[in-house]
Amino acid sequence: MSPGTLGIHKEALRNRVRQAEADAGERDERMTTGEQDELKQLRREVAELRRANEILKAASVFFAQEIDRPRTRPSR
Repeated sequence: MSPGTLGIHKEALRNRVRQAEADAGERDERMTTGEQDELKQLRREVAELRRANEILKAASVFFAQEIDRPRTRPSR
């Protein structure tokens, strides 16, 4: 049975076989599906933390300017 009769391009089938081998521990040069999922999740977390860090930096600059601004006393 050839990949074409399965309706799958031969490269796609080859990639699936390689991934299955990696998941079974037979290929060290390729990450397992679990490792790929974990890497995606960690990259999302890093991006989220970077965004939060930028927001905190901007807020600290804003509040530092507020603290440094001279206060005017209301006239009586």
